[in-house]
Amino acid sequence: MDSLVFSNMLHRPARTFVSVLGIAVGVLLIIFTVGLANGTIREQAGRDANVGAEIFFRASGAIGMSGQDAFRLQESIAAEIRSVEGVKNAVAIGQNSVDATDNNTGKRTVDGVRFEEYAAISGLRIMEGRPFTAGSDEIIIDTAFQRQKKLKVGGTMPIYERPFTIVGTYEPAGGARIKMSLDTMQKQLGAEGKVSSVLVAVAPGSTVDDVGQRLQERFPENQIIRTEDLEELYMAGFPAMNVFLNVFIGIAAVISALVILLTMYTTVTERTRQIGIMKSLGMSNGSIAWTITQEALLISLVGIVVGTILTVAARYGLNLITTLEVEISPVVLLIVLVVGLLGGAIGGLYPALRAARLDAVEALSYE
Repeated sequence: MDSLVFSNMLHRPARTFVSVLGIAVGVLLIIFTVGLANGTIREQAGRDANVGAEIFFRASGAIGMSGQDAFRLQESIAAEIRSVEGVKNAVAIGQNSVDATDNNTGKRTVDGVRFEEYAAISGLRIMEGRPFTAGSDEIIIDTAFQRQKKLKVGGTMPIYERPFTIVGTYEPAGGARIKMSLDTMQKQLGAEGKVSSVLVAVAPGSTVDDVGQRLQERFPENQIIRTEDLEELYMAGFPAMNVFLNVFIGIAAVISALVILLTMYTTVTERTRQIGIMKSLGMSNGSIAWTITQEALLISLVGIVVGTILTVAARYGLNLITTLEVEISPVVLLIVLVVGLLGGAIGGLYPALRAARLDAVEALSYE
């Protein structure tokens, strides 16, 4: 039976290849799209959490670290936070979303910081060049962003509709990829003395929950967000994205089922005489239907494997030229496997039943 299935697949290698490729492209689109969406969100959350602080202190109603919120906190609140028991350090920062023609979204987030204070809490190190000067039109960028955009120290980037000079690169990547003087950002936005958030580091011997509770009691009108919760908050903040991904998976499954249906229907039509011979030799209807179904499932399985390999290759290529992350999750792979095989089984069902119902005499006389 197995040899018959394989021989059927190899009887029309070009058609089998096209069918496998069609399913593989569907698998590639599912894994890559879901992986890119999840990977990008998780990567952003990871960078925002990688700032050396255990708590983000933000104004009430602020969402994440998008840079879209107005500066509503007084910069002086950082000193008040430092006086709270269990707080090791508190550093005020600003984040603003600026126009970016080289970004797919047309926007890019920039951090406004006081370099020495921010470096002390985040562990930021200058790898090339020097720190920016306070109040100047100078910026520093992380090394991954430098490689992606092929930027050089001494070059310029347009921010706030004027050129800012790149004076250094830094590691590790944390927060926005571009950092500038907080004074410059405040002046640009007309928000002198105000910031968007405060990074809070917890002192040894204290717990994040205890310090967070004290901050909430001291500043009840503000948000206290643990950095370890950022990924969950970011993922929950895009409900429309989850709906889109589910619909996308469903459409890809339907397309895969249609590819299998067309392939197996054509196969049954071409092999009508062969099916008649198998029936005349005593093969049961169930065995014939199972043979056709096995072929459909095998084509689906090969397509899934090829699609997964193509996704890994595409992910590797994307990592070479961009900083985008494609997350290949075992859960997504399992979903793709189930959806792909289910689509193959459904697509092969009608052709299999049609083959099983063929009359042996008519099938033998088919030309």
